[in-house]
Amino acid sequence: MSQLPSVGTYRPGSAPAFSPEDLLSVLHRVREPVHVVFEPGTSRVGLAVGGELLPVSQHGPGDYALLATLPPSYPEWLGDRAFNEAHGVRFPYVAGEMANGIATVAMCVAMARANMLGFFGAAGLSYERVERSLDELEAQIGDAPYGVNLIHSPAEPELEDRVAELLIRRGVKNVSASAFMAIQPSVVRIAASGLHRDASGRVVRKHHVFAKISRPEVAAQFMSPPPADMLRALVDEGKLTHAEAELAARLPVAGDITVEGDSGGHTDNQTLVALFPLICGLRDELTRQYGYEESIRVGAAGGLGTPTAVAAAFALGAAFVVTGTVNQGAIEAGLSEAGKKMLADAQIADVAMAAAADMFELGVKLQVLKRGTMFPNRANGLYEIYRTYESLESLPATVRDKVEKRLLGASIEAVWEETRAFWQHRDPSQVSAAEADPKHKMALVFRWYLGKSSRWAIEGEPTRRADYQIWCGPAMGAFNAWVKGSFLEDPSERTTVQIALNLLEGAVVVGRANQLRGYGVALPPNAAQAYRPRKLRV
Repeated sequence: MSQLPSVGTYRPGSAPAFSPEDLLSVLHRVREPVHVVFEPGTSRVGLAVGGELLPVSQHGPGDYALLATLPPSYPEWLGDRAFNEAHGVRFPYVAGEMANGIATVAMCVAMARANMLGFFGAAGLSYERVERSLDELEAQIGDAPYGVNLIHSPAEPELEDRVAELLIRRGVKNVSASAFMAIQPSVVRIAASGLHRDASGRVVRKHHVFAKISRPEVAAQFMSPPPADMLRALVDEGKLTHAEAELAARLPVAGDITVEGDSGGHTDNQTLVALFPLICGLRDELTRQYGYEESIRVGAAGGLGTPTAVAAAFALGAAFVVTGTVNQGAIEAGLSEAGKKMLADAQIADVAMAAAADMFELGVKLQVLKRGTMFPNRANGLYEIYRTYESLESLPATVRDKVEKRLLGASIEAVWEETRAFWQHRDPSQVSAAEADPKHKMALVFRWYLGKSSRWAIEGEPTRRADYQIWCGPAMGAFNAWVKGSFLEDPSERTTVQIALNLLEGAVVVGRANQLRGYGVALPPNAAQAYRPRKLRV
């Protein structure tokens, strides 16, 4: 250690830190330059702030050898600055689009006022509800950044197209496309609408598509130009101009890709550290293949409930991060207080996969909270019965009794009447299909429970607490463990912005800790976890 090369001399204004407690204190001063110093005649490497930096030749009594100086670091500098510039935000952080309006207008407003991006959770809502929410967003946010979700709806393609048309007509700048298994005309139309060249000849997007993906084959479609036949069809239908289609053929469908690891709701339970580098490599390959002038920005989501996890995502090369599960317990979230309390009690293993309402017939599952609710068992039980039998009429008496008393909690006849009335208003073709196909009727009846269970959790229906469907990934348990003993342990203190600011601030501290270890500073083992939540201001 006595031979460590120095790059200069450090003349202290105050004594450098060498003890574990003092090192942690300096570690948290991320907005100041920190000097890595070596005490001659000992093996101690420490940290210092302030003081004076001099050449090696001016080393004198009481001075320390300077090994390195780390510049200030800020949450705004995490990720890719191009993301902030493209979307007019200060921080590379996104509050994701929790469906059924759980990611509320209020959440988007709070994020916009903090110079961050929030997406309204339009999935699962009626067209009229989405339209009213856009009215509120425009009135409260104006030109500040916000986004809206467009979810793939194979059971309701007409609704998907209508919502896409609405987002275009209302000029929504940021659209998060989720649950897509293949490129659809709805997404291509959003991406291509309004494309034009500015005075310098650069292609400008009117709408930015964020594609949430967890599989390389899906990512490749969003990172490639739209299929030529799809563009031609949209032009022939009058939904795109020839000029827009020509420009779209030179650009990726999505300028921002969100790589989703193990998350709440729809998920492939992927490991982010394995998936993310793969998608980045694919991005680089397609950029070379198509000769894009601007790089596709790749962000990370799934499992991001602690500063360490957020720092890991940025260390992987994420241009931005997206959180979801941890925001569901926030004050602004459209979930009942009872549901938020259940989330606040969750531990990391309190999650399970359950049948999804929107893709029930395909066997698609989503990740939900299992602690305090029977929903996962009941939803999966309904799906197994759907797979086994061809109609409601063919159910054996014992199975029918189980369905009504233990799974649905209501008679099949009553459920069908309510379901029929719902679809008669929303999409009458579903009623016609059910009357012609008993299997489809059974699916709609069982989907009643899957849809209502989410609504019960949102509304806090006390008689149905055991049926609450609350989307939840392991990030929630990790978050709860991290905030224990801090002000954020109290659900009433959990605002979307405070969650965001603390995750980002903590990620900066974690990043600096990793840097300092690389310079030989013997930080305590808990240094990366040492940041504790505190009330922060934008």
